[in-house]
Parts: sequence; C-alpha cells; structure tokens
Amino acid sequence: MVAIMTQQYRHESVSDPLPTRSRRPVRQLLAASVGNAVEWYDWYAYTFLATYIADQVFPKSSGNSLVPLLSTFAVFAVGFFMRPVGGLLMGAVADRRGRRAALTVTILLMGGSSLLVGLTPTYAYVGVLAPVVLVLARLLQGLSVGGEFAASTTFLVESAGLGRRGLFSSFQYVSTSAGQLAASGIAALLVATLSDGQMDGWGWRLPFVVGAVLSLVGFWIRQGAYETHEASQDEAERPGLFDALRLYPRQSLLICGITAGGTIAYYTWTSYLPTYAELNTDISKSQALLSGTLSLAFFALLQPVGGLLSDRFGRRPLLLFFGLGFAVLSVPLLRSLNGSFASLLMVQCAGMLLLTGFTSISAAVNAEVFPARVRAAGIGFPYSLTVALFGGTAPYMGTLFKELGNPGLFPWYVAALCLVSSAVYLKLPETAHKELERQPEQIGRAGSRIHH
Repeated sequence: MVAIMTQQYRHESVSDPLPTRSRRPVRQLLAASVGNAVEWYDWYAYTFLATYIADQVFPKSSGNSLVPLLSTFAVFAVGFFMRPVGGLLMGAVADRRGRRAALTVTILLMGGSSLLVGLTPTYAYVGVLAPVVLVLARLLQGLSVGGEFAASTTFLVESAGLGRRGLFSSFQYVSTSAGQLAASGIAALLVATLSDGQMDGWGWRLPFVVGAVLSLVGFWIRQGAYETHEASQDEAERPGLFDALRLYPRQSLLICGITAGGTIAYYTWTSYLPTYAELNTDISKSQALLSGTLSLAFFALLQPVGGLLSDRFGRRPLLLFFGLGFAVLSVPLLRSLNGSFASLLMVQCAGMLLLTGFTSISAAVNAEVFPARVRAAGIGFPYSLTVALFGGTAPYMGTLFKELGNPGLFPWYVAALCLVSSAVYLKLPETAHKELERQPEQIGRAGSRIHH
C-alpha cells in the first residue's frame, strides 16, 4: 500500500510546482502566524483547563473520580471529528475563493466558539444543558481549526521564496506553539495566583474570553495579507468539493500515512503529557503545567532550525529522525516519569526534539503532495481526519488505559503508530530541492500570479 501511494505521488505531485512569493514575506508570515497562534490558543486552552471544566460542566460520579475527566476528554475528541469537515469546507473555500477568504472565516468562527466555552453554564445551574453547550462550542472550534490548518498551510508555503519552503513551513508550528504556550502560561499563572474556589468558580473561564478578544486582533492583521492563490473566475473551472478525494485518492491516503504517527506524538507530548503525569505519578498540577510551558518554549525555538535543515538536507531525513526516534524511545521515555519535576521536563524536552523532525516540515511535505488547484481541500480533509482518529483521541485513550488498569499500554500505542508512519517516510520521494531545479519556470509563474 505504501509503495502504491508513493509511486503515484512521485509521478503527479511535482507536475504542478508551488508558486514562489517574494513580495513582503515578513508581512505574509505575520498574517498567517498571528492568526494561527490565536486559533490554537483558543483550541488548547480547553486541554490545559480540562480538570476544572470536568468539575463544573459534568455531573460528578460517586463511584469514580475519573468519569467527569473522561467525559471532558470525550468532548475534546468530538471537537476533532469536526476538523475533517472544516478542512473540507474551508479548504474548498480557499481553493475556490482564495486562501485569505478562508482564513478570515476561520478566525471569526474560532473567536465566537471560544466565547461560547467561556460562557458555558455549570451543570449545577442548568443540568444537562451545560455539557450540550460545551459540545456545541467544541464542534464549532473543530470546524474552525480544521479549516485553519488547510488554509494556513497552503498560504504559508505558497508565500515562501525559492529554497525556503521548509523554513516558512516551520512557522505553522512556531505559531501553533506560541498559541499553545500562551494558553499553558495563562493557565499556569491562574492556577498559581487564584485559589481552588476561584478557579472552579470563574478563573477557568477567563482564558476563553481573552481568546475571543484576540481573535478580533488576528482578523484585523489578516486583512492586510496578500492573496497567494489566483482562483478561477469561471464557476465551471472551480474545483468541486470532493475533487481532491475523487481525482487524487492515493495522495489522500499518503497524507494519512504521513500524519498518523506525527499527530499521536504531537498531542501526547504537547497537550496530554501533563495530565498523563498527574494520573500516573505524584506530580502536582502546577508543576505539570510549568513543565509543559517551558518545554513548549523550547519546542517553538526548534522549529525554524528544523525547517532550515530540511531545505538544505531534505525532508525525508528529518521525518525518519522523528518516526524511528519515537518508535524506539516512546516507551522508555514515558516509563522514566517518576513524579519529579526534573523527570517530566526532561521527557517533554526529549520528545519535543524528536517531534521537530515532523512538525517543522509537515506543512511543506503536505503541500508538495497536491497541485495548487485542490491543494487546500486536498490537505485539509485527510489530514484532519487522521488527526481526529489518532491525535484527538490521545488524551481519551491514555486516560482510558489508566481506567482499565493498564496505563503502560499507552506508550506502546504511540510507538506503534510512529513505526507505521516511518514505513511511509522511508518510501516517500524527496522533493525538497525540486523547486530549485525548476527555478526559471517558478519565477515566471510567481511574477504573473502575484496580486492583491
């Protein structure tokens, strides 16, 4: 299956070179990165405050204290299953109407849904309506995030100059990490400064209200960006909603194979690990959040380095560094957690280093799979579906293994998925330097297609 997928990719993906943008690259990076950071701040705030949301929005179980937390992570996973829908719909908007139009819709949608989470009533006040409101808000957030990745991935890579797609690609996760870092830092600050009663009462709501306000800032910044895709003005020539899936099924499967290991490792190390450490060791909430914040800062600094290395040495070496590294080290790393702050910080930073091999270049790798006409929708749906299946369920699976009395199985689950993706990376054609071979053609395309 891997050989079949990569064989067609080898013949078709390079036939439509990515456009090269040289006009105001810093402005393009800012427009994509600031908006993306706000989107992911809103998304991750839920994860870091999951234990407080569980206490307030779901009914308490007298028999098992993990039931509300499991319910909270189930809602977390439900939000992920709207991401493929968002990737498909907003990806189609980006391919038909332009990348900037899709990015404008996604950030406004995220701001509204974040505000809805912040205003969710408690279970004690309205009963079952509380989790219903929370589920609705997370569904809207999932729709927004799925569309954001599809549009911002293509926007970033299409804005890159010759030989700089890897570097520009890395800012996808620089901004994602910045948003996550802000969410983690604000959560840690609130936990450290407010009493338990204040956090349970109103403190957990503040980050979501702040996120709604920041979404308006991101919306304003994106209005000044240049469009990177010249959509057809002829309705008949515009791609259909399912054209990417219908015309490029093997490329869609390839995106799934590329993403499976990356998404489980990413959500385990950047989102779930503090909770995993709390459940399986004696570490405190404040120490777990602090470790997560410090390791995320380290992770963000690594991304441009990974992008530059991929532009120089290729995509595949970094992907194999990530995939094989996690396949071998996931189990010993997670088993080395002993309840101390130092052990958690060491495990998180080691994982972040390995993870950079995937995150710093995933946008470029994905963009190099599909032609421009269906690139956003082509990336958005299979990527988001894979993230929903394996990334969105990571906190739930880890908590479920603990509930079933087998927490040690979770690291093996992570390692197995990374091994599967490594087999895909091994067969993946190298495309990092293809654009340099086609430099005259790309310069001509860029000059004729850049517009406001």
